[in-house]
Amino acid sequence: MGDAAGEPTYYVISDLHIGGDEQLGEIDFLEELLEFLERLETTDEDAELLINGDMFGLWEFTQVDGPAKFDLLIERYPALFEQLRATGESIPITLLPGNHDSELAAYDEYVKRLAEYNVDLVRSESITRPVGNRTIWFEHGHQQDPNNRFEDFGNPYETPLGYFYNALVTSRAGQLSDRGRNNWLKDVQAVTPTDRVPRWLVSKYLYREMNPLLRYAVIPFLLLFNISALIAVLAGLDVAGVWTMPVERTDAVLDQLGVAGEAVHFLLVVNTVVTGMILLVSVPIYFILRDVTKTVDRFGIFETELTVDPDEPYKEAAREVFDERPETAVFCYGHTHRPKVTELEGRLLVNTGTWLKRLHRREVFAGILPPVFYPSYQLCAVRISAESDGVAVEYEEIQKPDPHGDEITLTERLLTLGRAPAPDLPERSVVNDGISEPTDDTGEQVD
Repeated sequence: MGDAAGEPTYYVISDLHIGGDEQLGEIDFLEELLEFLERLETTDEDAELLINGDMFGLWEFTQVDGPAKFDLLIERYPALFEQLRATGESIPITLLPGNHDSELAAYDEYVKRLAEYNVDLVRSESITRPVGNRTIWFEHGHQQDPNNRFEDFGNPYETPLGYFYNALVTSRAGQLSDRGRNNWLKDVQAVTPTDRVPRWLVSKYLYREMNPLLRYAVIPFLLLFNISALIAVLAGLDVAGVWTMPVERTDAVLDQLGVAGEAVHFLLVVNTVVTGMILLVSVPIYFILRDVTKTVDRFGIFETELTVDPDEPYKEAAREVFDERPETAVFCYGHTHRPKVTELEGRLLVNTGTWLKRLHRREVFAGILPPVFYPSYQLCAVRISAESDGVAVEYEEIQKPDPHGDEITLTERLLTLGRAPAPDLPERSVVNDGISEPTDDTGEQVD
């Protein structure tokens, strides 16, 4: 269906996280962003571009303070700011701060500086826009995240928990990333939620940083760990006289394989001995750790959860907005980096995703090897407009090749059977007289 005559069309993007210390300053999607802005510059629609938070990664700048960060942004990305100026001469560009660039709301200078590039900075945590006879509610979404919520938004001295993580961990990763193989550490900002960072680090160390000779010595052991554990248990039962292992039959089969059989036999024996020792040691360690955990729980040391449910807080926030503002057709947010549309009480809950790289966990097919994190891009702009059949929400995909070939090794492909992700963006959805059409909820979560 076509746009309703004379009605505005809104293009919404969020979570670009442009800027940061050293390697964090690289923009993988700069070419695609410039092309998108150039297209909006020539549109014949009555359009507005809304950047729904975290356009900049100001938290990740640790060498300078305040508006001096803006000078660095202009120095690093002159083509981007000139294109913003050109696009802003054709259509309005509105920027809503997120948590990573919350200090945009703290200084008057940012309003003036951005206005020079035709960007209207709204120093608020939410705004609304009319669409037909309904409205759209925009917020970045950090308000619903206890680790990134502000009690006094716009106060430059307020630092929620998420600030310290990004200032101490993410920015440090940007400073150190180029010291590693393939400059991968900077991708820590793509790992969400943050409690998955330890497994990601173990994965990247094994598949990227570990000495190759050591890696190829360790992988067979870890790959056969489950089999070795089973053999060790059966060997224990054999020693106890509970069950007799068919050793002669197994040896006969392996003997038929010649040298290869001898190698497999040797590997299984070594694996079984080592695994048996690990199992013996792990039993007392398990009971000790369980007792320590119970003690920590009694004292309530870790009562605050460090991660958040990716969906439920936003559903609750949207319900409150829908109750207080019945004319609202769409609750639009970002922050969690998951492009997704959810039907809620006849209205739509819309997440605008991210332009950063996304990581998708794939477990290996055997053993106790760490998972592989496949990278992908889901660059998109959400288009919201009034149409003759209601308020329509569409995801416009911005094509960018996934970096599998450059960032996933042959070993990782083999261990995961090449199960690369193929995430899809949500399909078109419509809110019509308080009733929405079925929506596609296939925006793949980062696992």
